[in-house]
Amino acid sequence: MTDNNKQIEMVHPELTAIEVDGTERSDVLLKGALAAGAIFGLGAISPFVKGAIGATGGTKGDIEVLNYALTLEYLESAFYNEAKKKLNLSGNLKELVDTFATDEDAHVKALAQTIRDLGGKPVKAPKVEFPYSDTAGFTALAETIENVGVSAYNGAAPKISSKEVLEAAGSIVQVEARHAAAIALQNGNDPAPDAFDKTMTEAQVLKAVQPFLAG
Repeated sequence: MTDNNKQIEMVHPELTAIEVDGTERSDVLLKGALAAGAIFGLGAISPFVKGAIGATGGTKGDIEVLNYALTLEYLESAFYNEAKKKLNLSGNLKELVDTFATDEDAHVKALAQTIRDLGGKPVKAPKVEFPYSDTAGFTALAETIENVGVSAYNGAAPKISSKEVLEAAGSIVQVEARHAAAIALQNGNDPAPDAFDKTMTEAQVLKAVQPFLAG
């Protein structure tokens, strides 16, 4: 890594600590999106995803987008189901995590079935490892992950051809946004600090993310 790369300031360094063990294209896209979010903030993910999946169109393109979304939902499902076992949750936080886990499991099933209905093959769940050891670390990472999900769906939506698939993705991203708001309030943060997400150009994101991508 060059000196210039070392000087890159990460907005969300915890994202780079999430280990994604997989070789499928959707896994690589997920790693790239997490790296982009870590360096530039969550608003940078949208243009990165749009560029990464922009090479295909029609039904095949929809399947690419859905498999990317499915990989992200795998990550979120694993994250919350792990927390239910790993942490001694109680009260409102326990209720939130139980609800989020149920929602993410439902998203996984719905996306996988939609991919099959379109004649595609759902990607396999990647192996993941999350960098937290206590409840405070978990809730902080949860807020970041949920915002990643919202930004990723927003970035991918313009590449979806089917109105039915777009409606399905829209119904999921609305729930992800509610998750993000709920966990932000849990952390004592503003659930909607900006009226619009900030973005960067695809070229800026790809240039900075490249040193962090393996292969």
